[in-house]
Formats: sequence, C-alpha cells, structure tokens
Amino acid sequence: MRLAAEATTQNRGQAQGRSTGAPVDRRHQARRLTLALVALLLVTSVSSLTFGAAGTSVWSAIGNLIAGRELSQLDRIILFDIRLPRLCLGILVGAALAVSGAVMQGLFRNPLADPGIVGVSAGAGLAAITAIVLGSMLPVSLRDTLGNGLVPVAAFFGGWGSTLILYRTATRGGQTSVATMLLAGIALGALAGALSGILVYMADDNQLRDLTFWGMGSLAGATWTKVLAALPVIALALCAAPFLARGLNGLALGEAAAGHIGIPVQRVKNIAIMAVAGATGAAVAVSGGIGFIGIVVPHLLRLATGPDHHPLLPNAALLGATLLLAADMIARVIIAPAELPIGIVTAVLGAPVFLWILLKRRAGLGL
Repeated sequence: MRLAAEATTQNRGQAQGRSTGAPVDRRHQARRLTLALVALLLVTSVSSLTFGAAGTSVWSAIGNLIAGRELSQLDRIILFDIRLPRLCLGILVGAALAVSGAVMQGLFRNPLADPGIVGVSAGAGLAAITAIVLGSMLPVSLRDTLGNGLVPVAAFFGGWGSTLILYRTATRGGQTSVATMLLAGIALGALAGALSGILVYMADDNQLRDLTFWGMGSLAGATWTKVLAALPVIALALCAAPFLARGLNGLALGEAAAGHIGIPVQRVKNIAIMAVAGATGAAVAVSGGIGFIGIVVPHLLRLATGPDHHPLLPNAALLGATLLLAADMIARVIIAPAELPIGIVTAVLGAPVFLWILLKRRAGLGL
C-alpha cells in the first residue's frame, strides 16, 4: 500500500501534467535520472583518473597495456597509488555526505537540515583539533602506533561521541524528540566551537596551518588505508539508507500520522541517526570539513523528481559522488601544481546554487 504522502505527491504531479497537456510520470523521470547519473559518474571517474598536475593519463596507460607495454614506475604510482585511491575516497565521501543530508532533511522535515545537525561535525572537529594541538602529549608508543591516523581516528570517535550525547539528551521514555535534538545540536556546536577556539589560541604556527587545511577539507591525503578504513562504515550506512525511504516518506505527514499508517517512527529515527553519524563521521575523519554537498544535492534532486525518498536516496549517492569528484578535479588543476582545499571549491560552487534554489522555492518554503 502506497503512503498517503506519496499518493498526494503523485496526484499533484498528474494534476500539473494535465494542466499543461503533458502527464508527469515521476517514476519514469527518476529511472531516467538514475541512468544519467550513473553515466555521469563514470565519465567523471575517468576524468578524475586522467586530469592532474602530472601528465599521466588513464588512456595512455590503457593504450600501453593493450599494446603489451609495461607501465613505467612513475605512471603506476600516479595512477594506482595516488589517483585511484583518491577517486575511491571521493566517491565514498561524496555519497556519504549527500545521502546523510537527504536523510536528515527527511527526518527533521526541514529543507535546511544537513548532517551536522546530529553533532557529528562539531564533535569530529573538536576531536581533530585536540589531536593536532595536544597530540604531542600522548605516549610515544600510541603516537607511533597511530602515526598519520591519529587525527582521522580522533575525528571519527569524536563525531560518534557527540552524536551519542545528543541522542541521550533528546531521548526520554524511549522516544527521541527531533526538536530537542536540533536545539541540543546548536548548543553542542557552540560549545565545541568555544573549546576549539581555546585550542586554536594555544596552537603554534605549524599546528595552525594543519588546522586550517583540515577544516577546509581535502582528498589530497587519500591512501588505500583510508579507503579501507572508511569503506565498511560508509557502505553499511548507504546500504541501510534505502530501507528508510518508506519511513521518511511517512514522516512527511508528521510523526502521529506516520504512526497511524504503520511506520515504526522510533525505529526509523534510531536507524537514521546512527546511519548518518556513521557515514558522516567516517567521511569527515578521512577528508576533513567539506560543506554544501549534504544540503545542495537533495534540493537539486527534489527539483527533478519530487520528494519521494525511494529514488531520492540512491540518486543522492550518485550525484554527491559526482559533484565531489568534479570539485576535486577543479581543486587539483585550477592552480596546478599547487592544490586548493576542496572545501573552498564546494563552497564557491555550492553557495550560489543553494541561493538560487532558495529564491526559486521561497514561496513554497514560506520564506
């Protein structure tokens, strides 16, 4: 049985189609969009392997392999040890951020919601800054064991810890209040910002440089170790997301109405919050702070195929991965051989798009 929200949306679309003489089939549009996004992701992936500061191209590598010639050691390093793990990490991070944004907007029934609402970004940022500034105080054996993984590990567990604090704060009697979580998230973000400011004040020049680049986000440090570390958490969250589609559609009617039509509201909240915390925590841990992917992508897709979460969530993964790879290519080549932090590129590209969406839909959003 289709949900009332989906039926209402479909009827509205059909009515609009009849008024213009062309019936609107949202499902058909969503399928075509999915195929287009898959093709676009493939093209962007090949381009990501081709373009960069070095002249190595994936096409020349394929030509050499077909001709039976071995790749040079430099080409192997650039393609398989630098660009390919960077490509895989970009796909994982982009998909994680976009799907998390779509889930949060559906859960909070707020078009301005993003993954940071559940406290992941605030907790991860504070933990990462703490690791950068105070990491030298840890035992030498622990620093040697973690090595370059100290900051990502700290960021991941910091994000999870802040999410658990918010969840416990907003849950009473087995029921989680999304309004309380939103307000508590604002308070936690302010507290994390204040503590981060104290740590930044304590940092030396080298640490300040590390803090700046981590906060802006980058895929420059991508390695197979990071890819394999983030893959299980992000993959699990992405696999869980489609099972939330029916529940998120029902929540569009309100929690009471969703419960009356058979939606397990509390279970949907629990799974959504944990999935977003895991996916966003892993993404922030391996790439730093990257904005606008989680808030812009769901809006663009809703303009194309409507609010139904069944096509929205998988399409968000595809478009999020594509946009992040495109932004990463721009970051690599625009001032080559130097490299811009990817967070700057996503902000420059995403902010105008988001403003355009707000202006286009301000009547429907009550703005």
